[in-house]
Amino acid sequence: MVRILDYIAKALSVLLYPLFVPTYGMALFCWAFHTQVMPLSWLWVTIAIVGTFVLTCFLPITAIWIMMRRGEVKDLQIEDASQRTMPYLYSALGFGFWSYLMIAVLHAPVYIGFIACGATAAIALITLINRFWKISAHLTGFGGLFGGLLCYCLGIGALPTVGTWCLWFAMTLILMFARLRLQAHTSAQVIAGWLLGLLSTFVPYCIFSYVH
Repeated sequence: MVRILDYIAKALSVLLYPLFVPTYGMALFCWAFHTQVMPLSWLWVTIAIVGTFVLTCFLPITAIWIMMRRGEVKDLQIEDASQRTMPYLYSALGFGFWSYLMIAVLHAPVYIGFIACGATAAIALITLINRFWKISAHLTGFGGLFGGLLCYCLGIGALPTVGTWCLWFAMTLILMFARLRLQAHTSAQVIAGWLLGLLSTFVPYCIFSYVH
């Protein structure tokens, strides 16, 4: 049983790897907007999803892989906090270009722009925090996705169903369990990571919506 739990924790850590989350989120938002608000052209959807994957996943992971080949990091999870600074900076650069793609090129809905910029800010913050404390990047990414869901709901004037709330909180708790099970972080680090991601994406859009 113990070994099974370890396998599950490792699988969840891979499936919900921080650099995968933006692509999951973009696919989810495109589907939701297309079905609930108005149809989107497949060209726009393709550019949005593929562009998100390339800039927030493929390029940063490629940089990390090159660093692995050079012996600068041990693995993609980068469990050693002292090795995380440069990978985080490469990721922040990719996220910055992603924000530009969403806002200036695709003219995405305002909430998407805030999500992208918030995610970029979150990576910059965890890069700084990681110098002193190993905050959870996994939970930061997932908290940002949760904040993005709230931005979407606020943007279209809808509220998540009770089932949606329960599902997202359950997934959050499961991911927290996985990171704690692998002894990658403390309870404070996973909670702080989730809150950082949530606040980075949701609060700026709330302020913007209130002002406008």
